[in-house]
Amino acid sequence: MELIVTSYCHIHEKKVVINDRLVFYNENILNFADFIKSVYKQEEINYPKFYKMDSLSKLGFLAAEMVLKEKPVTGYDSDAVGVVLSNSSSSLDTDIIHNDAIKDRTNYFPSPSVFVYTLPNIVIGEICIKNKIKGENAFLVSEVFDGKLLVNYVGGLFLRFGLEACLCGWVELLGNKYESLITLVEKADITSRESATGFKSLPFTIKDLNQLIEHN
Repeated sequence: MELIVTSYCHIHEKKVVINDRLVFYNENILNFADFIKSVYKQEEINYPKFYKMDSLSKLGFLAAEMVLKEKPVTGYDSDAVGVVLSNSSSSLDTDIIHNDAIKDRTNYFPSPSVFVYTLPNIVIGEICIKNKIKGENAFLVSEVFDGKLLVNYVGGLFLRFGLEACLCGWVELLGNKYESLITLVEKADITSRESATGFKSLPFTIKDLNQLIEHN
């Protein structure tokens, strides 16, 4: 079974690349909060819950939305679409914020709105809720971007669980250091190899994933 990447979004260093097209860049934005808000407004995404998410979820959610905007998965049953993401810092960015709120025992006030995001797989939940995705999902943690891990894991889900499509990639954020590469993976024999915008699909291989994250 041949799997291919039919859409991708790479967010890194104040820029957003979608299917080989630079769609956003602003060198004057100094922090992640301003950057992600600017991209959200430019893309005209209407999802009020976005503003309540933690930074990691905003990063992954927005990248996934732009991938699906280019290549929707509405033609699949909801349980035939999966999500597999990974990073190296887990939910540490939010964990630090939560810890700061509870470390002073004389002023102990944990925030439920922060605590709910102290698991990295919450970003998957946000993506699935918005897009009604009900298939297999997992959040993997590795020291660095590991294309082999993603290719092997996602390939296994297609074989064992009958997935027809899967959002797959890397969502890493700690402070103002961030990077996300989310791809849409589909079976080569049931989908067009070229999107309406002219993007030609790529093989879902370790080499091609590494090239996407290294050369955008």
